[in-house]
Amino acid sequence: MTTLANFSACCVLVLGDIMLDRYVLGEVRRISPEAPIPVLRGLRRHAVLGGAGNVAKNISALGARAILVGLIGDDQAGREVAEAVADDALITMRGVLAEGRPTTVKTRFMSGSHQLLRFDEEVTHPADVVATAGLIAAFAEALPQADVVVLSDYAKGVLSDAVLARAIELARAAGKPVIADPKRSDFSAYSRVTVLTPNELEVTAATGIATSDNDGAVAAGQAALEASGADAVLVTRSEKGLTLVRRDAPPVHLPTEAREVSDVSGAGDTLIASFAVMLAAGAEMAEAARIANVAAGLSVAKQGTATVSHAELASALSEPASEPDEKFVGLEEAARRVALWRARGLRVGFTNGCFDLIHPGHVRLLSRARAKCDRLVVALNTDASVKRLKGPQRPVQNEVARATVMAGMAAADLVLLFDEDTPLAVITRLLPNMLFKGADWGTIEQVVGHDVVLAHGGEVALLQFEEGHSTTNIIARSQGTV
Repeated sequence: MTTLANFSACCVLVLGDIMLDRYVLGEVRRISPEAPIPVLRGLRRHAVLGGAGNVAKNISALGARAILVGLIGDDQAGREVAEAVADDALITMRGVLAEGRPTTVKTRFMSGSHQLLRFDEEVTHPADVVATAGLIAAFAEALPQADVVVLSDYAKGVLSDAVLARAIELARAAGKPVIADPKRSDFSAYSRVTVLTPNELEVTAATGIATSDNDGAVAAGQAALEASGADAVLVTRSEKGLTLVRRDAPPVHLPTEAREVSDVSGAGDTLIASFAVMLAAGAEMAEAARIANVAAGLSVAKQGTATVSHAELASALSEPASEPDEKFVGLEEAARRVALWRARGLRVGFTNGCFDLIHPGHVRLLSRARAKCDRLVVALNTDASVKRLKGPQRPVQNEVARATVMAGMAAADLVLLFDEDTPLAVITRLLPNMLFKGADWGTIEQVVGHDVVLAHGGEVALLQFEEGHSTTNIIARSQGTV
């Protein structure tokens, strides 16, 4: 168990490619008659800071201060970036307005948790002489306030040779650790940084050494040390975890902390931000890497470009290494787990029903619900409750059998029983982020518990209902009455 420090006194200077990540969220119900492509019915849109901006957001989410230096355009996206930064009291932006250069924008079109298409608006050539001078001046002005420097390179033209060389020179002269997230295959461009943080593809491209096993990761890390002149190389290896290679200490291998992978977008930003904040707080490098590894594991469980808060990270560090295998629990245990999930920033969904005989309609409904949230709680009516609702001949299967079958389904993360006619008491106790019912239910206002969920900032969704499937019809056919 680790007690996470308070990071309010820490400040990280982030220099790099600022982006705006836009999301168009909807659902696909048909194929276009114009071409063999899905038709996305848009439901909502939102935008968040991306690239170096997401690094700054993750630093802020941990309670540290961030100074963000980069280029933005004189356009709507640039204004949205400025507004997003202004809404965060812990981020100060020293954005350089680049004449004739657009703000980098990535627009992702999503159906549930599935990304259908990404549309990029960008230019990638190096910044011109005027913008370069502005970047170096802004960096030099902010440097005295920082404990650590992060160079967030997304190959969008900010970290040119001139900017990289001067920023590293200024930071090292000031005694500030420099962490570089590289995009170039020639690591000598990051000469004399403190820590280089390539992923496995980047370090293999730069060194020609595969990182499929620990020995390969160490060899690639050592080659990267020599190429860059860095003090350490932290290789991120996806599902294989992290490998830290240093000049003055044995290598450290950390297994992945990802418990479930929903979306890897921005996970590298979360890792480098938490690593930088830990170093700013005075942590030893291996401990900083361990904490950053946990933070990255939390990030990939979220959909889209996401941040990990101080509370989420502290909660994860205080939890057992893995979640309990038992899914079928009582209400109080369910409430405890839901509280932990929410503390980690996971979106908790809820649905309920008798689920007497599981049929394809149930399976598809549960799958659609699970695709829209990070964890799904399923509440089942007890036998007594089913008899009151369906008649004395029901249920066909008793409550333990029904709960056991439901707990065996991949879509259900937690299963519990309720004895009342409606799940209102359960919903009020758990306060899920999302409440799901089949579209045959009617309107959102007719869904039991909709007012409780909406009052706490949640959502209510009516999911497509599969016609031709019902437990009542299955029973009637088995009895030869239809």
